[in-house]
Amino acid sequence: MDFSFFTTHCYILNEKGEVLLQCKSRGFGEGKWNGPGGKKKPDETFEESAIREVKEETGVTMKKPEKLGELEYIFVGNETINTLANVFVCRDWEGEPKDMGEGELKWFKINEVPLDKMWDDDQYWLKPLLSGQYQHKRFYFDKNGKVIKYEEL
Repeated sequence: MDFSFFTTHCYILNEKGEVLLQCKSRGFGEGKWNGPGGKKKPDETFEESAIREVKEETGVTMKKPEKLGELEYIFVGNETINTLANVFVCRDWEGEPKDMGEGELKWFKINEVPLDKMWDDDQYWLKPLLSGQYQHKRFYFDKNGKVIKYEEL
């Protein structure tokens, strides 16, 4: 599979069992809630990218992110944006989350994440991942960003 982008998603959990989400204020995914993250630079590992992106977007320093997923996004009819994302969960972090210009940040109880305001694929993997289950899936999206099908890998 050829990918144009290599990205990270990061889900920070607090001591209350809540997850930190960000409502993207611009660019790809604008208006959707997601875990902070972004594009991996060629000279960094996925973990280094995750730590850097979270710091840049939230002011939070992740100490021990745990990789719990690898997701492939295939955009049927627009393969130039096919993406491989590594997904991290972090319970060991420091700092006070604040919007650094990427979008509003908010803590959600895990059973109250706004799936209807997130990417369509999140309904298939996010809650199991947040409960500690490793996720390795490939999603195929139509031109409207809806999942056509997905595969367990």
